[in-house]
Parts: sequence; C-alpha cells; structure tokens
Amino acid sequence: MLVKLQDPEKTPLSRPLTDAEGSWVVSLGFLLAAGSNFASGYIIDIIGRKFCIVAVSIPKLLSAILLIFATELWMVLLGRSVMLMSDMLVFLIVPIYAAEIASKNQRGALGTLLQLFSSIGILISLAIGPIVSYHELSYILLGLIILAMLPGIFIPESPYYLHFDGKTDDSLKILSLLRGSETQAKQEVADYDLTIDKNFDKIACLKDKIFVKALLIALVLYGGTQLVGYNAVSFYLQTILISTNTNVVPGVASAIIGAIQVVSSLFVTLIISSFGRKTILLVSLAGMCVGMFGLGGFFQTSSLDGQITGFMNYLPIVSLLLVVICYCAGIGSVVWPATTELFEGQARAFGVSIGLTFTQLIMFLTTKYFSTMTNAFGPASTYWFFGTNCVIIAVVIAIFLPETKGKTFAEIQKALGKKDTKQNITA
Repeated sequence: MLVKLQDPEKTPLSRPLTDAEGSWVVSLGFLLAAGSNFASGYIIDIIGRKFCIVAVSIPKLLSAILLIFATELWMVLLGRSVMLMSDMLVFLIVPIYAAEIASKNQRGALGTLLQLFSSIGILISLAIGPIVSYHELSYILLGLIILAMLPGIFIPESPYYLHFDGKTDDSLKILSLLRGSETQAKQEVADYDLTIDKNFDKIACLKDKIFVKALLIALVLYGGTQLVGYNAVSFYLQTILISTNTNVVPGVASAIIGAIQVVSSLFVTLIISSFGRKTILLVSLAGMCVGMFGLGGFFQTSSLDGQITGFMNYLPIVSLLLVVICYCAGIGSVVWPATTELFEGQARAFGVSIGLTFTQLIMFLTTKYFSTMTNAFGPASTYWFFGTNCVIIAVVIAIFLPETKGKTFAEIQKALGKKDTKQNITA
C-alpha cells in the first residue's frame, strides 16, 4: 500500500506521499499504542479477556471505513494509527487468554497460533495488494475485520478471570469442558484459590525480584522480535525488492514470501510441543543472522561493482526467505507463549503490558528510522547491524531464559528462583 500511496497515478490522496511521510504512516501507531498498554493491562482485569477481544474490533472497523474514504495524509495517519493501536491490544490480550484456557501441554502450540493468523493476514495483503487498487484492498480489509470479529462473540471467557471475578461455578464449567475432566478442572480451580489476592498491588510487583527477573527476560524477548529487524524488513518488503534491481518481480516475490511465512508459522505450531522453547529460539536467531548478513553482503557487493549476475541475482530473495522462515518458525511465534508463561496469576497482564509497551517503542524506532538508517549508513551496514543483534540476543537467551515447555506456572516460577512455589498458579 505504501508503494501505491507514493505513486502519483495510483494514490487516492491529493498528492503522493514523501518517504518521510510514508515512514510516519508505517510507524506512528506503534508510538501511540505504547501509551495505551498500561491502561489496557488494568482494563483486561476489569471487564475480562473475552470482552476486550470483542471490543478491540470496533476501532479497527471504524479505522477501515476511514481508510476507504481517505483523501488526505491526516486521514491515512489517523486510520492507520488507530488500526495499529488496536492490533497491539490484540497482541496483549490474546496471549494471556490463550495461556489461561490451555493446559500446560497445549500452551505452546495455542500461543503460536497468533503468529500463524497474523501471517495469513500478511499473505492476503502481499498476494492481492499488488494487483488491486487502494480502495479495493481497503474494502477487503473491512470485510476481513467483520469476519474476524463475529466468532469472538461466541468464545468462552477465561476460566481464571471468571474465578477471579467470583464466578467459580462458571469457571469450573468451562474448565471441565476444556479439559474433558471435572476432576482436573476442580484441581485447577483449587490452584487459583492459592494465589488470587483481592488486595493485589500491581505496582508492588516491581519490588519482587522474581517478577523483575521475569520482566527483564521478557523485555529481551519482546525487544528481540524488533531488534532483529524483521518487521522493518517486512514493512518495506516491496521497496527492498525494487531497490535490488534484480530480475525478480517484486509483487510475485513478496506473495511467495508471504506464503512461506504462513507455512513457517504453521510449522512451529506443530513442532513446539516436541522441542523446547529455548532450542527453537536459538536456531531461529542463528538462521536470521545468516539471512541478515546475506542481505548485507548482497548490497555491499552491488554497491562496489554495480553488476548483479549469477547467484548474486537471487541472494536477496534467498536471504529474505531465510529471515522469514526463521522468524515465523521461531522467535516471531514462540515469543508469545514464552513471555506469557514467565509471569504468574495476577501479575501476568501487568508484566505482558510492560513488555508489549517496550516492544512497541522499539518497533516504532525500527520502522520509523529504517529508511533513514539505510540512507545514512547504507543497506549493507543496516542488515549487518540486525544480524549482530541476533547474535547478542541469542547469547542472552542461552544464559538466562529457563525452559518452560511442559511445565506448570509453579514450576516455571521455581526455575526463575522462587523458593515458595505453593503460592503459584499451577495450571
């Protein structure tokens, strides 16, 4: 869409966007969303997970309508920003909801579905975006939002939230349905009672060493999803492909990359129950590092002699594919269950909201200044920078992240160093 908005013949606006204006269209929503997360962290504990999921669809719907009728820059900025703010709330609410309805063996696979469906949405954009007009794609977006909103009305509320809200019978009923065992459901409800504190103070969590340790690890994971450069690359995918001046058609290549993104996201959903979170993360970051250095090598070579022949003609595509596969089948998917699992009970929404705020700030910086960075230092140095970040983040994960696969929340807290695990949620 950015390509169309900057094309004098295709833009619906009164004039084409400049590069600087385009960077604000891409990034402003992330900056604004960072300021709304803490309020959302409280609201989710007040009105519940389900109603937050449904409610967040309303501003998305209004934004899609605004984008259809946009004729000026401010309208695109407003619509896109509200859309991104709503999307970021989804990334706060859904991982928490998934963790609370899943058993310890289901949390990983269920948590990665968020990335899978995000990838499907991206594939739709990449596949049909280049061949339809701005308005046609905007109408398709509106239809998809309506289609995604309706099932949310019928999903059950989180059993943990229901019990916290005093609706124990409803909580037990939903848990019995989800687990297929009333005995197991009663055990989980009993575990809820051990930790729910009506006088719980979220700010006091910041004085708890285990919470702070979990938060710091989560910040590395959340920030890592952006500092490895994936979103900066994906948002400017068509621009990158055009700048390579290779024989690969950008529209076709981006659609293929989108399809591979979906397959990769599905792949990690299938394997996450067999492999540890840490192993998948480390392999993912190693592959991304190779891909980023490959992109850097391509642009460095092309800047020296200007001639692109043989394998070098396909190196950017191969490198992009490696980055996409390793991100979607690794850190891009695993970060959601892994970070949510680090926090217990009533601290979960607060911890995730802080982590998501941090990642949105990093996302804003990487998307806003990606083009500025490539212009100032060159694309080769930019991609090498992202590749180096992959190495640094992998080292931190290898040293500090406890393995959470197949563990109860109590066992995860113990792995973080908590001595008294009797007060932890164990389901």
